[in-house]
Amino acid sequence: MNIISTGKEKDCLIVSVEGRMDAVTTPEFEQTLGGWIDTGETRFIVDFARLDYISSAGLRGILTSVKRLKAEGGRIVLTSLYGTVKEVFEISGFSTIIPIYESVEAALQEM
Repeated sequence: MNIISTGKEKDCLIVSVEGRMDAVTTPEFEQTLGGWIDTGETRFIVDFARLDYISSAGLRGILTSVKRLKAEGGRIVLTSLYGTVKEVFEISGFSTIIPIYESVEAALQEM
């Protein structure tokens, strides 16, 4: 899995995730976001356009980050869920917990 910060817009850190989010790679996601939160970032747009797979461990990692951000008064939204990744979010009910937008641009309009 690769995590790439693609910049900031409207005080939101835009983060692209590609590859797989599973038990092996999710700790990297949590540590990377945690590091940004430690430096004062509180608003994240996570772009999953290049995410091919997400497991229950990946969902837990996202939920952990959401809870930490809420405690800090922050917010995280997800964008560009496709195929099986989108199905996993819908089946698990996560799509009702975490705001999901069609694109980074759509998310920026709501942030």
